[in-house]
Amino acid sequence: MLKIITSTFLFCTFFVFCQTATISGLVTTNEGPLPLANVYLSSSKQGAETDKNGLYTITNVKEGSYTIYVSYAGYTTAKKQITVSNTPLEINFNLTENSSLDEIVVTGTLKAVSRLESPVPVEIYTPTFFKKNPTPNLFEALQNVNGVRPQLNCNVCNTGDIHINGLEGPYTMVLIDGMPIVSGLSTVYGLSGIPNSLIEQVEIVKGPASSLYGSEAVGGLINIITKIPKNAPQFFFDGNISSWGEINADIGFKSKIGNKATMLFGANYFNYSNPIDNNNDNFTDITLQDRISLFQKWDVIRKDDRVFSIASRYFYEDRWGGEMDWNKSYRGGSEVYGESIYTSRFEILSKYQLPIKEKMILSFSYTDHDQNSVYGNVPYTAQQRIGFGQLTWDKKLNKHDILMGLAARYNYYNDNTPATDNADEVTIPSLFVQDEIAFNTKHTILLGARYDYDSRHGNIFTPRLAYRFKPSEDAIIRLNAGTGFRVVNLFTEEHAALTGSRDVIITEDLKPERSYNINLNFLQKFYTKNDIIFSIDASAWYTHFTNLILPDYDTNPNKIIYNNLNGHATTTGISTNIDAVFSNGLKIMAGVTFQEVSKKENNIKTNQILTEKFTGTWSVSYKFYKPNITVDYTGNIYGPMRLPLLGDLDPRKEYSPTWSIQNIQFTYDGIKNIELYGGVKDLLNWTPNKGNPFIIARANDPFDKNVQFDLNGNAIATTENPYALTFDPSYVYAPNQGIRGFFGLRYLLR
Repeated sequence: MLKIITSTFLFCTFFVFCQTATISGLVTTNEGPLPLANVYLSSSKQGAETDKNGLYTITNVKEGSYTIYVSYAGYTTAKKQITVSNTPLEINFNLTENSSLDEIVVTGTLKAVSRLESPVPVEIYTPTFFKKNPTPNLFEALQNVNGVRPQLNCNVCNTGDIHINGLEGPYTMVLIDGMPIVSGLSTVYGLSGIPNSLIEQVEIVKGPASSLYGSEAVGGLINIITKIPKNAPQFFFDGNISSWGEINADIGFKSKIGNKATMLFGANYFNYSNPIDNNNDNFTDITLQDRISLFQKWDVIRKDDRVFSIASRYFYEDRWGGEMDWNKSYRGGSEVYGESIYTSRFEILSKYQLPIKEKMILSFSYTDHDQNSVYGNVPYTAQQRIGFGQLTWDKKLNKHDILMGLAARYNYYNDNTPATDNADEVTIPSLFVQDEIAFNTKHTILLGARYDYDSRHGNIFTPRLAYRFKPSEDAIIRLNAGTGFRVVNLFTEEHAALTGSRDVIITEDLKPERSYNINLNFLQKFYTKNDIIFSIDASAWYTHFTNLILPDYDTNPNKIIYNNLNGHATTTGISTNIDAVFSNGLKIMAGVTFQEVSKKENNIKTNQILTEKFTGTWSVSYKFYKPNITVDYTGNIYGPMRLPLLGDLDPRKEYSPTWSIQNIQFTYDGIKNIELYGGVKDLLNWTPNKGNPFIIARANDPFDKNVQFDLNGNAIATTENPYALTFDPSYVYAPNQGIRGFFGLRYLLR
């Protein structure tokens, strides 16, 4: 009897002091439930894996204090402090895409490396970043990247380019999957029509990269990396509409073709057919557009995981802007002014790893761009074809990581302008090599050089040096120096040369531009006791240009004069990006850039036109888990920039004011596989006409029928034209579209 009482007492004591509980919950991302995520407890071997609905359960957990972790490849590991008693616990997590220093980048060195190990600073932006402020194309989405500014070049047709650290668009190279298929004539079109759901990440390098990528990579480059087909969702749809009547839709799917291949297909359609004239100048505030883009990518499974992929894209767009009563019957005439652009574009790119022991990859891309445009009564038809082939050999020898390559680029360009008597056709062979030497875990140096031969300009040599110092696991210091070059094709790059009434004057044969650059970068991540992840990315740079070609609007207001600068130009600046992720789910990203871009000729220093002194960007995101609503507040701010006036009598402001565009979005993800989102863009209702008497000069007389000129071709002030102006739509520095609402739906089937 005593034994029974004793056993009962001991059992009850054990039951009281060693009770267990069950922990369960849901793991999600911004795209929905996350299956196969790893959930585990600190100081314990207990854990679980989420099921197909993102649910997990951990049973028989003893009382006590724990840290519970959730991890999944590509997402930031989340953790929470919990106390387990004898009651069940429900712990939910929402993982954000990984923004750690250990992300994989390929752009800086042409090979996949950890961001922390790369000697070249590379910034990474994922689809989640761009979803915070949904736009119909990647061109507009880049407005939220610090130091990168989409620049509109015309108030009428709204074509534009990308500025990096204050440098004009032609200095930026745009790549898709590492292939340089976008340049000059087609910068905007290369960034339009790629569905967000097809993008794996966007990598941005600021500063010359000509030693690896050749001409056009003087100011920096943007590499759009598309998803590997097998990792893409089974089906996706993303459609939205704005209060202005803009309609944008992305749709796509993946499919296995036999046992060896996976195909990914995506389509984008955008339409805006609602002429609006809020500033009452009888011109459309933004262009009307009708465009479609089709994308297809194939991946083939090969022996030993060798790479073989091929992708293609077709793009067609019909856009016009002009007087409100313009229609296609007026196209090319002198009765009603309009700028109409038909663009047809085809791209193909492929990557194939040779079936040999050495790691050698053959890459190929081809672009065919056809443009049929009229600017008022001035026709501009152009064809551009770019073929690119490259063979790289990646070889590791002890502490040396060597990359060697042979490349050839074929350029064909022809247009109907007087500057192009015959088609410009050239093949540029290239040879490049880089050696990344890892002395130890803290010190790495990269030496590189590229040789190009251009029959028009002879031999071109571009060396490169990069040094990486890693003082700790979460910090890195980089010093980069190098040169760049750019061969100019004027009419593919300067829209101002095609529109308006200014005469275009080319005073000499234009020589290739050269640049010399040095960049210092510091990257550090901090972890606080309150589970706050904080990182800072800061850079300082200096670039010196010779033979620079800039449009001269100042010497004669009625002319645009192009020649090689008889002097030099410089761009200097500092920039800082700060990211903070709080344990409660709040995420803040902010960046600021201060820069000076100037030229010096005949001992006279002037600031570059259409270049801001400072810029800032930010995004603040927070998720309310109970109603399943995420709030994203994004914005940018730009400092004053000098603007192109038409003379001393021009009443428009010489400098733009400091201006900002801010947006807010609400996303609901409480329905399986579905997201509903909506919000307001341009909350401050900012447009560039505020504070100016007009934006487009002589909008009432676009063909200059009532303008009188002197013997030198200069406009004369008259009673009808008191400011001595000619028609000119190039006074543009900000989007001319005010406040508007939007609503959209996303459906994602994994």
